Formats: sequence, structure tokens, C-alpha cells
Amino acid sequence: MDHALTSLVAASLAFVGTHFALSHPLRGAVVRIAGEKGFQAVYSLVALATFAWMVLAFRAVGPGGSPLWNGMGDFLWLIASLLTLLASVLLIGSFFDNPAMPDPRAKDLAAKGVHGVFHVIRHPMMWAFALWALSHVLVSPTPRSLVLSGAVAFLALVGAHMQDRKKQVLMGAAWQGWEAQTSFWPKLGGLAKAGAVPWLGGLALWLAASWAHMPGNGMAAGLWRWIG
Repeated sequence: MDHALTSLVAASLAFVGTHFALSHPLRGAVVRIAGEKGFQAVYSLVALATFAWMVLAFRAVGPGGSPLWNGMGDFLWLIASLLTLLASVLLIGSFFDNPAMPDPRAKDLAAKGVHGVFHVIRHPMMWAFALWALSHVLVSPTPRSLVLSGAVAFLALVGAHMQDRKKQVLMGAAWQGWEAQTSFWPKLGGLAKAGAVPWLGGLALWLAASWAHMPGNGMAAGLWRWIG
């Protein structure tokens, strides 16, 4: 393993590890010392710093390295494009009345019953990141992509599971009722009930983000791959 890839692995471990450490075992101590707002500031700074390190390390590796398979075929690009569209819809929808968010109304939001993208999944934001990671591995299965995308997917899915456990303690019966009505794993049949705002917002985000691939990475993505 060369130095650049080693640095990317280290950055990815730091990104994932500090998220878990600050979200769970260290949270109480930091809140006692710095207060809730101070904790949010520390958490945000550490997250931004480790994410920036990971991105810089990713770029330093360069696009080289033998891919595990040929990701340039139209079929894999189609699957990846659909996954990122779904991820965009889930991400937009996750901001609307989400009891998993740090919100003092969380119990009331859970009591409202299933709505929007929660017909699909209980943790739409986490799964949006995981689907984004999977889509990038499909079309770019290089060592650097596997490391970065693997870190993002691991953090998202394990983080979602750990969030369930934390919310059970914090919200008790309210979260248990929410869990009983929602699914950890995606139920694609629920997409028809996601609502107009997540779909329209997700479509706009998907079109903008996939277009940005052209000036950002010199490669067309999403719909732009076929219509130029």
C-alpha cells in the first residue's frame, strides 16, 4: 500500500471513529465541559476537519489503481444513476418532521405517524449517504473509491443502528412506536407515498449534483451521461 492510499485509510478511520466516539462514549463528557452548544461546535469542527482530510487524501491518491470490474458500462451507470436519484429524494425528505433529528419535538413528531419518505425507510438521511456510496463503487471500483465509499456507507448504516439504540433510551415508548411503524431496510413500495416535495426537491438536487460532475470531475453523470 502506497503512502497516499495509507493516508486515505487513516483519514477514513479518523472520520468514522471520531463520529462514533463523539456521538456515543464521549458525548456526555464533552457536554458537561462545554455545554450542548459547545458540543455541537466541537462535533462540527472535528467532522469538517476529518472530512477535509479524507477528501484531500482521496485526491492525493489519484485516479490510478486497477478497478475490480469495468464500471464504465451503461447498465451500471443506469443503476448508479437511479440509486443517486433515490438517495436525493430520501435526503430531501429527511429534513421534514424527522424524529431522529435533535429536535425537542421529537416525541410529538414520532406520534404523528408515518409520513413522507418514512414510508420507505426510518433513517432516510443515513441511507441516502449509503446509497450514494454504493453508486460510486459500482461505477468506480478503484482502491481509493472503495476506501472512501466504504467508510461513508459503514458510518451511515452502523450509525443508523446505533441511533436506534440511543433513541430507545432517550425517547422510550415514543421511539419504540416509531420503530414499529417504520423499517430499517428500504421498502421501495413506499416511494409512491413519499410526497411531491421530496420528489421535486430530490430531482432538482440529483440534476444539479450530477451536472456538477462535468466541471468538477470531467465526467458526465446521471441523466447528463446520455443527453450531454
